[in-house]
Amino acid sequence: MISAPSDRPAEPTLPEASGAKKIWRVGTLSYTLAGLVVLFFWLLAGDFTWSMRDRAVPPVMQILFKRFGASDTLTGLLITSLPAALGIIIGPIVAYKSDRLRSPWGRRIPFLILPIPFVVLSMIGLAFSTQLGGKLDHFLGPWSAGFNASVLMFIGLFWTVFEICCLTGNSVFGALVNDVVPEAVIGRFYGLFRALSLIAGIAFFFKLLGVAEAHVAWVFLGIGGLYGVGFSLMCLKVKEGEYPPPPAPVEGRRHFSAIKTYFKDGFGHSYYLWFFAICVFGGLASLPFNLYSFFYAKSIGMSTDAYGKYIALTYACSLLLSYPLGIWADKFHPLRLSMVCLAIYAVVMLCGGIFATNVSMFALFFVIHGVVSGSFFTASASIAQRVLPRLKFAEICSVAGVLIGLCNMVFAPACGMFLDHMHHNYRYTFFACAFLTLLALGSYWGLYRRFLSYGGPDHYVAPL
Repeated sequence: MISAPSDRPAEPTLPEASGAKKIWRVGTLSYTLAGLVVLFFWLLAGDFTWSMRDRAVPPVMQILFKRFGASDTLTGLLITSLPAALGIIIGPIVAYKSDRLRSPWGRRIPFLILPIPFVVLSMIGLAFSTQLGGKLDHFLGPWSAGFNASVLMFIGLFWTVFEICCLTGNSVFGALVNDVVPEAVIGRFYGLFRALSLIAGIAFFFKLLGVAEAHVAWVFLGIGGLYGVGFSLMCLKVKEGEYPPPPAPVEGRRHFSAIKTYFKDGFGHSYYLWFFAICVFGGLASLPFNLYSFFYAKSIGMSTDAYGKYIALTYACSLLLSYPLGIWADKFHPLRLSMVCLAIYAVVMLCGGIFATNVSMFALFFVIHGVVSGSFFTASASIAQRVLPRLKFAEICSVAGVLIGLCNMVFAPACGMFLDHMHHNYRYTFFACAFLTLLALGSYWGLYRRFLSYGGPDHYVAPL
């Protein structure tokens, strides 16, 4: 066996010569070029079904919320605050257990495969939420809160189940990539990852969104079936290596020891506070516009079909950039590339708030926003893998997830309440994004300066 995974994620893992072949190594795993292609194929196959789920479900949920009379505040609560609140509970537990699990299937795969049946069932429930709401309204009769409220209750129930399952998977999927993909090509992997996500988006928004309003049930059923098959195959085909013994917990009673260990690992070093800051502000930077862009488009007279076509155009442009961005992230480092993208995005969103006053100008800035923000997410995708220690990777990422969740819980409904108060003037979402982007840019600069002090791109050692 080859040596176990190192605590230093940025340790060079360049391909080594082995006769006429090159070998890529990560922990106890080693790959020839053919093995690396097979690994990428199965990871990306699972990612495609994951991406179809992520691309299709939120906009269709927005359609359902608007159809059944949900306010902007309720939409923000259910789409953003509810997942955030659940993530605060689920993310740390799953991440802590995953970092310390040693099983025949590895430490990540069990947490990815177990939620799959529940994702499929939640999709079936969402597909028939209208019928279930109608039956509940009829059953309650004069005690019913109304047909719309009954339907929204079932939508909220199945959406909650869906989010619990997604959060379980989200807590460890990036950690699986960190464990099985060699660092020398991880930026390229995320470039391909982004490309397939964009292809999934193009397929949905160009072909399906225009008819989704009339066929909501079929969209949910199709996504549920595709995800159930595709993600299951990925979990069965991708193999994890061997891991060193898990880190020892802080002394104390079992549950209190786990909690103390979690907080010590997450907040015990000031360097990672900067990492948490870039995660929070980078994640929030495009949230106000993304959350209400569909409502913005409808408020100025853009059709749902046209909205979908512009998103497909955005994804097509981003698709051309995804793999080159992955290469540049590997070559120049994702921290540097992310800062360039954020600076451009701040200018774009400020100009959008000033000039996007009609359908044509909204469409222009909508597309530019999508391309630039997408470039940022592609560029920054491998940052965690380049700055965090492998042994505690999922755990520290989950701390970032908790902080993001807390901010989302407050920010999304507050944004919705503000827009309700401002009579749904969605131009303010551009200005909010510009301000948050500047905060994100400052956080990235702070982390980058500390990153250089720990060795920089060539000699970095993650502090513990």
